[in-house]
Amino acid sequence: MLPGKIVCVGRNYRDHAKELGNDVPKEPLIFLKPPSSIVPNGEPIVLPRASSRVEFEGEIGVVIGTQLKNASEVDAERAIRGIVALNDVTARDLQRSDGQWTRAKGFDTFCPLGTMGKRPTSLDDLTVITRVNGVEKQRGRAEDMVFSIPFVLSYISRVMTLEPGDLIATGTPAGVAPLAPGDIVEIEIPGISRVSNGVVAAD
Repeated sequence: MLPGKIVCVGRNYRDHAKELGNDVPKEPLIFLKPPSSIVPNGEPIVLPRASSRVEFEGEIGVVIGTQLKNASEVDAERAIRGIVALNDVTARDLQRSDGQWTRAKGFDTFCPLGTMGKRPTSLDDLTVITRVNGVEKQRGRAEDMVFSIPFVLSYISRVMTLEPGDLIATGTPAGVAPLAPGDIVEIEIPGISRVSNGVVAAD
């Protein structure tokens, strides 16, 4: 069953903001991906003809278990159903040219999603690792985020009501790079979730 919505957080790791030449936001920078962008483990990421630079972004995904509206950080943390490995695939050239991110983030297959696992006792212990063709490209810990996971959930809940099953993508660490046909990209949250997908050109 697809989530009702996917809410993402941009520039939530300082090093990633720096590598793209952006300032660290003073508040969480949120945007939406369409649920139709989701693909499961093993299904291909399709590179659209409209873009010449599609990049991986490994992220810690959070699945909401109970409704959140104007929630405290404590209540937000309690509402987490599980944790999932997520790839916020991005057409970087379109992100820059459009001035907003809907098209760049919204293509079909641009949200590979692993199987949900249980959240750990401490969210700060979560680590996300990205490998392309077996070579590690990204590694980030939740404790290194600009805005913590409970803060992000609380913040979003003051903008829009979060419903059970909604998915939150919490930001990507430094190391993003382009994908090419034939690549295999894997996002892993060790001991919890992973997703691996091949990359193909559009027909």
